[in-house]
Amino acid sequence: MKVIKNFIGGQFYDAVSNNFLDNVTPSSGLVYGTIPDSDEEDVALAVTAAKNAFPLWSQTSLDLKFQILNRISDLINENLEALALAESIDNGKPLWLARRVDIPRAASNFQFFATALKHYASESYLNPPNVISTTLRQPIGIVGCISPWNLPLYLFTWKIAPALAAGNCVIAKPSEVTPMTAFLLAQICKDAGLPDGVLNILHGTGPKVGSAIVEHPMIKAISFTGGTATGQQIIRTAGPMFKKLSLELGGKNASIIMDDCDYGLMMKETVRSSFANQGQICLCTSRLLIHESIYDKFKADFTSIVGKMTVGNPLDESIKIDQGAIVSEMHYNKVLNAIQRARDEGGTILSGGAKVVLDGELENGFYIRPTIIEGLGPETRTNQEEIFGPVVTLQKFSTKEEALALANASKYGLASVIWSRNTDHIHFLSQGLESGIVWINCWLVRDLRTPFGGIKQSGIGREGGWDAMKFFTEVKSITQVIPKS
Repeated sequence: MKVIKNFIGGQFYDAVSNNFLDNVTPSSGLVYGTIPDSDEEDVALAVTAAKNAFPLWSQTSLDLKFQILNRISDLINENLEALALAESIDNGKPLWLARRVDIPRAASNFQFFATALKHYASESYLNPPNVISTTLRQPIGIVGCISPWNLPLYLFTWKIAPALAAGNCVIAKPSEVTPMTAFLLAQICKDAGLPDGVLNILHGTGPKVGSAIVEHPMIKAISFTGGTATGQQIIRTAGPMFKKLSLELGGKNASIIMDDCDYGLMMKETVRSSFANQGQICLCTSRLLIHESIYDKFKADFTSIVGKMTVGNPLDESIKIDQGAIVSEMHYNKVLNAIQRARDEGGTILSGGAKVVLDGELENGFYIRPTIIEGLGPETRTNQEEIFGPVVTLQKFSTKEEALALANASKYGLASVIWSRNTDHIHFLSQGLESGIVWINCWLVRDLRTPFGGIKQSGIGREGGWDAMKFFTEVKSITQVIPKS
């Protein structure tokens, strides 16, 4: 049994209440550990630790901050295998995926912001003959970082690293569904020399410890990634308290496939963008919009490839596992219910649409075959609501204007993909798409310097690069009149 503890003031503790939650591995549906069921008392202790640590950390030299954060990056890389295994067991994703993507990206997050803090500069303005104005950015103080279960360490570190680099102390909450790598990160940060209290990691549920983080008056900013409904609740709570908010919420992303695309590349990447991480990535393309002239060919080829994808034990490296387990029983049932709803709405299941039962101790694991659905219009719940699983729909269009209308027929606006070699099509679509991110002839190509975030009900604010550093600072304008000699 893996016993996880809170990390407060550089030490590991059980919850003050001494209550625990079961930690379940989705590959088998079995309990393999416990986590603290934290609440407002644990948050209060973490805030006290952060308050005590802030004066020193906010004044720590850039060189020392760089050394510590860069050392964290190095230690993540040195512990890659252990972290990847923990991520796969905890989340259900294939081990090769955690090893290739999740853990290296977590290391890159710390490395990137360790470097960024040494290049983050204030601006000065001269107003002749004797006035100088300076824009100064200072750390906020204590900030809250709440991350989801789909990319546990990847997104956890994406929030923590810039917050620390900007000089803040952090109260961080990983998802209670996937807590293991956050727990392991705490020891890594301690070994790297991060001062006690600068980073505090609390485990537990959103309604208890997550809400307590949002409500605490000394926590001045909240960075949250998760569902839109939870984001709305955070706004209702934090808005009247005038807290800074960065909310990366849901997505119902469209991929527009024109008939002039590079068909082979498009097909390969569309399979990936549809089903990577069991479709449990906020950027996955769950609505595929295909030009009518290639629709039948696309449907046949796509269905054939997806039908051959392997679903199995995420730790099995004897064969290439394309799909592991859905992250939890609750989410597993949600996805299966969504597939049944698609049937009820009149959709046709072209491939998948059923759970997968493995042998032996994995027979109660949460496995679903990759699912393709056609015959549903943009107004249906299947095409409007975020399913967040290995489920995609196909829709046909005849003109680029129709494609744009279909893509924008959503309350979400996180990401979109355009597959075309026609410059006119690319410019028309990329400028008209209502989404914060547009990929052209690629998917999930990320430069950490660029802003990340959505519009409409996909959130507010931006993460990544200077946008993250700016979010975790307060701006102050200082104007000086230089006395005449």
